Amino acid sequence: MAEQNKKKVAVVTGASRGIGRAIALELASRGAAVVINYNGSEERAKEVQKEIEEKGGEAEIRQWNVADFAACEKAVKDIVKTHGSIDILVNNAGITKDGLLMGMSEADFDSVIDVNLKGTFNMMRFVSRQMLRQRCGRIISMASVVGNLPGNAGQANYAASKAGIIGMTKSAARELASRGVTVNAVAPGFIETEMTAVLSEEVKKASAAQIPLGHFGKPEDIAKTVVFSGI
Repeated sequence: MAEQNKKKVAVVTGASRGIGRAIALELASRGAAVVINYNGSEERAKEVQKEIEEKGGEAEIRQWNVADFAACEKAVKDIVKTHGSIDILVNNAGITKDGLLMGMSEADFDSVIDVNLKGTFNMMRFVSRQMLRQRCGRIISMASVVGNLPGNAGQANYAASKAGIIGMTKSAARELASRGVTVNAVAPGFIETEMTAVLSEEVKKASAAQIPLGHFGKPEDIAKTVVFSGI
């Protein structure tokens, strides 16, 4: 188990923007040393790191593709070698490749499953080993309301990936709980991110009308929920 006076080490995948960025900032504000994972935009990841450090927090950036099994194994080993532990894992990395089922390409289906679902599995698999050795740890994965409620047309791949995360979370929670490791999922609805920014105003209004509060949530709302489960 990590020493009591040592900062908790938190790994956040897909932390260079949106919900992941908000989670990284919130964890850092609560005293965690944050590993900011990114795959594509090093510049954005550095901006998150800079923001954390300017506020007195501790952060570093690391690049790897969560869909790559071997890359995840190497990343986890390197982080443990550097920090001595991984206390919190937030599986946030995710993509969308929307399209109606009849016209969806195999590549678009595979890429969403590979990043969202297999990426979550890859990280949970390797991090759970370290957490079992520590006999403590927190794993939080980002699901979605589309994984629980009637899915959105044009998102068969995305809905399948998020429903899979929910099922995998329940199984992992049963496997790891006896060793002091908790596994939870957070299922956001519509949140103001780059993913929703591309929606037309008509779609945004129709979607907001289905929400009791009448408006989209903010990344910071989700970050506080995640941190509640992780700290």
